Amino acid sequence: MANTAAVAKTSTRPTGARAFLARRSVQRYIGRTLIYLLLVAGAVVLMMPLAWLLSSSLKPSGLIFVVPPQWIPDPIAWQNYAQVWEMIPFGLYLRNTLVITVFCIIGASASAAIVAFGFARLRFPGRDVLFLVLLSTIMIPEQVTLIPTYVLFRILGWLDSYYPLIVPAFFGGGAFNIFLLRQYYMRLPLELDDAARIDGCSSFGIFRRILLPQCRPALGVIAILLFMGNWNGFFLPLIYLNSPDKYTLALGLNLFRGTQYTAWNLLMAASTMVSLPCIVLYFVAQRYFIQGIVFTGIKG
Repeated sequence: MANTAAVAKTSTRPTGARAFLARRSVQRYIGRTLIYLLLVAGAVVLMMPLAWLLSSSLKPSGLIFVVPPQWIPDPIAWQNYAQVWEMIPFGLYLRNTLVITVFCIIGASASAAIVAFGFARLRFPGRDVLFLVLLSTIMIPEQVTLIPTYVLFRILGWLDSYYPLIVPAFFGGGAFNIFLLRQYYMRLPLELDDAARIDGCSSFGIFRRILLPQCRPALGVIAILLFMGNWNGFFLPLIYLNSPDKYTLALGLNLFRGTQYTAWNLLMAASTMVSLPCIVLYFVAQRYFIQGIVFTGIKG
């Protein structure tokens, strides 16, 4: 009956109104099509470097820079990937990178969670001022503090070791990570704290038993960001690591570049293998990453 009434109502509309609705529908369809075309064009442009990386990793060295570009390698040089493992100790560099990345994720996530809890849930004089000072450190470039930090680590005898890359992660966890976690803590109701205190829970108990289990999306975002930053980190390992057996993957890639010759095909093959964990992590954790970012941005 309802459908019959809707059809009858539509058939009784004036011809001008139906033509107006038809024009609106066509305009909406054209606009949506143009948006999709622009998005596809942008995606193609952004994917071109990755496509060139994959294509170059499977080419012989003489076909990398041919004009016009040869997107599909002919012949396909699968041996490039095997030669990477022969040219550099790829497994050793992979292990070194994993050690640094895992410890930094653990240390930075744990310490940032504790510090953010203090700024979000505890009341003490100067809390907001201290938080503003903490946020202001985000604006300081890392290169500004490099020399005093290097001198400090040299006095401690930590140069050419992993301590300068790992230990600072256990002291604060980074201003940006603290900011994200504080925002997440603030969206949780304070009644949870009050109820826990009535039951005899201490401040640390509230953090460990009540709030920490609920901030897994924010911790996931921080873990992803830390993984990307430490896995691809080049600058700090270049400064603090001197022995080749302590190099990370990012430093190992640099070994394919020489003053007279660069093995571009091997460099592209090694770069593909180094990038693979980041690509897999993106596709696996994309939903959780977006969810965590949305949750941490709800309340300022």
